[in-house]
Amino acid sequence: MFELLSTDPGTKARRGRLTTAHGVIETPIFMPVGTQGTVKAISPAELRTLKAQVILGNTYHLFVRPGMDVMRHFGGLHAFMGWDGPILTDSGGFQVFSLAKLRKITDAGVHFQNHLDGAPCFLGPREAMEIQAALGSDIAMVFDECPPYPCEHDYAARSLDRTLAWAAACKEVETPGMKFGIVQGATFPELRRQSAEALVAIGFDGYAIGGVSVGEPETEMIAAIESSEPFLPADKPRYAMGLGTPPQMLEMVARGVDMFDVVLPTRLARNGTAFTAAGTINLKNAPYIFDKGPIEEGCTCPACIQFSRGYLRHLVKAEEILGLRLISLHNLHFYLNLMEKARREIEAGKFDQFRNEFVANYTVREE
Repeated sequence: MFELLSTDPGTKARRGRLTTAHGVIETPIFMPVGTQGTVKAISPAELRTLKAQVILGNTYHLFVRPGMDVMRHFGGLHAFMGWDGPILTDSGGFQVFSLAKLRKITDAGVHFQNHLDGAPCFLGPREAMEIQAALGSDIAMVFDECPPYPCEHDYAARSLDRTLAWAAACKEVETPGMKFGIVQGATFPELRRQSAEALVAIGFDGYAIGGVSVGEPETEMIAAIESSEPFLPADKPRYAMGLGTPPQMLEMVARGVDMFDVVLPTRLARNGTAFTAAGTINLKNAPYIFDKGPIEEGCTCPACIQFSRGYLRHLVKAEEILGLRLISLHNLHFYLNLMEKARREIEAGKFDQFRNEFVANYTVREE
């Protein structure tokens, strides 16, 4: 299922290939987020044009709306949304703990009121896997508890024990695709190691590093990766959940991570913010009123090929839907293209130089 093709001599960066029932995923890879069965404002055909290889669906959100009766009626998420490539679905655990109005955690799972209408729901390891099976996920994530930041060691340890028990239960549920375990342990290296080693002993098709990008400083985020990665098998894919900025992704690639997802490309686009190799720019700002240039010189995305910064600023200020769509297309292209460059640089044995130069030149200049 996963083939390690090459490694970078100066870092832990890896070039790999993950084969799924709906296609091949070349790694390192960025995965656009389609929380509710859509990458916001972008069609499946446009995702293909951008060379997206795999997208994410969200177990919790699709469970509460439109619901599994609808999903089964349409034959799963691929058919429902018109996407024929690989789909990774998260377990719903993070959303239960961050969005549910009321919740009660037990060893069996979580009783909660959903965020839409307050209806009582229950989600446990079996339910999470059965939902992902109904979605037809190519990669299903185990059900886990994501501890808040910060949290005490005792809470993190108790949470980890429960998460590992849930992971073992998830392994027993039959699903059509692969299953990934999720390393937890908050900011405590010994818990991260315990989690990784226990998950490897259970045996999964790949391993995610969870509980990162949950409000902690970047140094803590990197430390969580560094305290987890050494205990994960080299012949399985590694996924850092929910991050990050372009420099963060390259830093994680350098530390042996293969897969990434984050909502930033489309979320920031809706506020007029675009990514460039030199950092972010906010197209709402006045300096772009008369700017005839593209978002980024040399970019081959649909926005940069045809439209100026001045026009995009007008669209954003006028609250025209086309503006957020074009900036979303650009931002997704930027993220996907960055990972494509990373793959080439790893193959050439020059990733470390590429990473260092990119990070040095990148500045978050405007919000």
